[in-house]
Amino acid sequence: MGRKRIQRRRKKGHQAGKRYVYTYPSKKSLASIIDKVRQLTRRASHRTLADLLRRLNPMIRGWCAYFCHGVSKRTFSYLDHFAFWRIVGWLKKRHPGIGMRTLVRRHLPNWRIRAGGIEFFRTWQVPVTRYRYRGTRIPTPWANATA
Repeated sequence: MGRKRIQRRRKKGHQAGKRYVYTYPSKKSLASIIDKVRQLTRRASHRTLADLLRRLNPMIRGWCAYFCHGVSKRTFSYLDHFAFWRIVGWLKKRHPGIGMRTLVRRHLPNWRIRAGGIEFFRTWQVPVTRYRYRGTRIPTPWANATA
């Protein structure tokens, strides 16, 4: 589930020699969660929107809880956009006779996806905590390579 990409980078506008450690979700882990969202939002998977949200929300919430320590805000926004429009596409296929305006009015009031007391978990609202500077406590893999 959890692959992280760890990089040392300089902050723009800060000291020249000081580097910070940044952790990003890897592309492989993002691809796996997107594949799971894609698989859950297939047309024949669920009978109701509440059932779909009941299965989708815990999976997305857990993934975000794992990656909230690091530089993940842009990734969370991408995942939120992807999942939101997959659910809208699922609704359009469930109700083939109605147009987009009617679909939004009936099923997406104020552009919020909710059904049966369950609301779609928005990943862009997850607070992200980046790592603080820890100096040399995180060794580089090349420090002992010169010996």
